[in-house]
Amino acid sequence: MKKIGFLSFGHWTPSPQSQTRSAGDTLLQSIDLAVAVEELGADGAYFRVHHFARQLASPFPLLAAVGAKTKTIEIGTAVIDMRYENPFYMAEDAGAADLIAGGRLQLGISRGSPEQVIDGWRYFGFQPQEGTSDADMGRSHAEVLLQLLKGEGFAKPNPHPMFPNPPGLLRLEPHSEGLRERIWWGASSNATAVWAARLGMNLQSSTLKNDETGEPFHIQQAAQIRAYRDAWKEAGHSRAPRVSVSRSIFALVNDLDRAYFGRGGKEQDSIGYIDENTRAIFGRSYAEEPDILIKQLAEDEAIAEADTLLLTVPNQLGVEYNAHVIESILTHIAPALGWR
Repeated sequence: MKKIGFLSFGHWTPSPQSQTRSAGDTLLQSIDLAVAVEELGADGAYFRVHHFARQLASPFPLLAAVGAKTKTIEIGTAVIDMRYENPFYMAEDAGAADLIAGGRLQLGISRGSPEQVIDGWRYFGFQPQEGTSDADMGRSHAEVLLQLLKGEGFAKPNPHPMFPNPPGLLRLEPHSEGLRERIWWGASSNATAVWAARLGMNLQSSTLKNDETGEPFHIQQAAQIRAYRDAWKEAGHSRAPRVSVSRSIFALVNDLDRAYFGRGGKEQDSIGYIDENTRAIFGRSYAEEPDILIKQLAEDEAIAEADTLLLTVPNQLGVEYNAHVIESILTHIAPALGWR
């Protein structure tokens, strides 16, 4: 395990039990948590994107702000739903955020998951072409984004421009060199993981996966990672790929930890349907005393296969408590996983 970061869904609710009672609370505390976690020595601050929900949505203002406030930590998404995205505008936003962060952006994208509203991407002005699905549209948007991030000119310049142009066809600006190699694909199936490898994207695999074999979650996820790496090798890419997995992990080191997470109930994988036809398996959570937790995580085959672990955090419990959660993992658990 080379890198450990956090993943926040950025929930907020006006409930008095929540530390994030507004969208503003969530955004500002996300910045503060990234700063705190960088000071603890963690490697990454990642954020989920959900539309039409009381959660984080527009990622690039947040990524740019985190990039301006931090110096070393990786900053990313896990994931942006490409069904909702104009890849041209997204390429400009991503380039700007990456330049502000000094080349630390790790952009996780995907075809998306079931959302809060029916076909929400339609409200954003997008419609699948005839004979294609919304998933096809998401992957098509991703392929356009990858092409744009190469930084090659494609637009014919105006012969009488307002400002002088460089010679040749024009590209989108600002362009951030190297960002193309820091794009990740969130894959729920083995087939899309293989597709991502062929296109030269890194792999993000979350706590949810299509149930393709009936085996335990971590075994299916490990097989997915191996299939991805085989496809990467077949494609002949010159660089080494990166792979992240997400987990809910809590080291119970004080009474507050035990009060929040010591009651059990999520020690097994669960099965459900994310749509009418897709049976999915949801990975278990981990919450134990450190010595027990180390033994449990040592048996998680997917964690062993990955190079990056993203810890999902209960952001509504506030910055101080979430920093404690991450510090506990870094102090008591991470060295046993081979971190640094």
